[in-house]
Amino acid sequence: MHQLIKKLWFIWSLFVSVLYSQEQRPDTLRPVTEKDSLKSGFFFFENDSIPRSSIELEPVIIFQPLKFESYNDKRRYYILRRKTIKVYPYAKLAAERLTELNVRLDAIESNADRRRYTRIIQRYIEEEFSAELKKLTRTEGQILVKLIYRQTGSTAFDLVKNLRSGWRAFWYNTTASMFDISLKETYEPDAVHEDYLIEDILQRAFAGDQLEAQPSALNFDYSALTNKWTVNELRQN
Repeated sequence: MHQLIKKLWFIWSLFVSVLYSQEQRPDTLRPVTEKDSLKSGFFFFENDSIPRSSIELEPVIIFQPLKFESYNDKRRYYILRRKTIKVYPYAKLAAERLTELNVRLDAIESNADRRRYTRIIQRYIEEEFSAELKKLTRTEGQILVKLIYRQTGSTAFDLVKNLRSGWRAFWYNTTASMFDISLKETYEPDAVHEDYLIEDILQRAFAGDQLEAQPSALNFDYSALTNKWTVNELRQN
């Protein structure tokens, strides 16, 4: 009996010593919980030496499914789409050439040198555009005039007037009128439904990498335009 008590006492002492050692050395027997474990990371981007704590993402446009009241409406939309995608690169190029011209002219002080450089650019633009533009249909030409206004903020008439004389601009506009094309045409996607459809076509082509996006010189919000025209269509129905 005495031996049994000694064994029980020894086991109890051993158990207490183990518990005591756990309380004295918690870092070796229990996982350590770190405070403020969230660490702020930094991101480095190519050609940018400044670290950033966040990544800026491009806005994503959620397009509404295309819906048409009839087969003819669908057919007209896709014809407009084909023509818009065809002529947009010309409007984009025209905007680039105009920007380049204005930058160069700002750096030229002499009026004579400015006129000489302007004539050089005139000939260059005419040679660059004339052969291709002659291949355009009437409706393609009118869409191009609208898109030039979208990209530059000026009508084709005013651009010609600034580069040449007002008489030459009048002559160009009169000639275009013979083919039912107005060089004074503007681009108003908030007021003209066809212009909104053109903008819808462009935005979808930009998102699908079918066309290279170029910022418009005009101030409008595509999402707001979509909401406006959707509401108008619902009211009409």
